[in-house]
Amino acid sequence: MNTQEKVIAIIAEQAMVEPQDVKLDHTLEDLAIDSLGLVESIFAIEETFDISVPFNANNPSESDFDISSVAAIVAAVEQLKAQQAK
Repeated sequence: MNTQEKVIAIIAEQAMVEPQDVKLDHTLEDLAIDSLGLVESIFAIEETFDISVPFNANNPSESDFDISSVAAIVAAVEQLKAQQAK
């Protein structure tokens, strides 16, 4: 599985849908993922990729982690992996 497939699998699990039903242009709202599901997704992403996500659950809009769409989350994870691999 590549990064995109892993992120989609995590998001699909939180949304309780099949991974093939998660599209890159979906927002978390499209997938009915609430704030608790978002936090659980962030934890799962950190654990899966062994990265630290700059996300403030108390103030998501202040975070440096783009959660505007599935594609944005995948891109943010790839960027964090690259930064933290240095």
